[in-house]
Amino acid sequence: MLNPEASPRLRLRVCAVSYLNSVPLVWGMLHGAERGLFELQFAVPSECAERLASGAAEIGLAPSIELARQPLELIPGAGVASCGRVRSILLVSKVEPRSIQTLAADASSRTSVVLAQVVLLRRYGVSPRLQSLPPDLDAMLEGADAAVLIGDPALRLNLDALPYRVLDLGQEWTEMTGLPMVFAVWACREKSLAPALAPAFLSSCRFGLAQLEDIVLREAPRRGLCEDLVRDYLSRRIVHLHGEREYEGLRLFLEHARELEAHAQA
Repeated sequence: MLNPEASPRLRLRVCAVSYLNSVPLVWGMLHGAERGLFELQFAVPSECAERLASGAAEIGLAPSIELARQPLELIPGAGVASCGRVRSILLVSKVEPRSIQTLAADASSRTSVVLAQVVLLRRYGVSPRLQSLPPDLDAMLEGADAAVLIGDPALRLNLDALPYRVLDLGQEWTEMTGLPMVFAVWACREKSLAPALAPAFLSSCRFGLAQLEDIVLREAPRRGLCEDLVRDYLSRRIVHLHGEREYEGLRLFLEHARELEAHAQA
């Protein structure tokens, strides 16, 4: 099943997120011992979820909210999380958080949109109407009080120059719960696959973390980001190796997401 010499048609299709935060996860698949094991695809988080749902990929870096929406089996050990300020999951607002009535949601995101709703309801007592739009902050804020922006587009924002309030949703979650926030997990649709896949995905991630400076030097210019930002982001903001604390945070997030859905239907 994990034979690198297998025919491309027999290799499992893996959809990874195209943002900077997932690069260490797939570094071994691109440059290390796991190279050639999988047919690797890249897409924004919402598209990764769609490819898993449609069967266009057998494995995906799924938005964590999809664990509550699809019959997925988590592949443990590695993913995308934070424990405090994450820098790339932002709620940018023209008004005080308690006054937000309309929220423009990055159409590329799923988990972060739910996280924004959970934070706004539980910390600030508001439940704004959602609008799904492409990740263009000016356009998003033209017709909404606030906007959720994620991934590389969020990293490209000069936060010091913005004339708006900015909530870092990773920081908001950890201050609210005392736990890490898990944004994405490796997942597959076949339960029997997960145990066999976990070592390869964990090994690929560990290889990436060991080669972090190479990733910084390669990815910063191609993504239009400064090296210091990329280095700080990958080494201090994103948590790639997941243990019990991350999964405790994940369980709580999914619980809050279910309660949010029940609140919306009430």
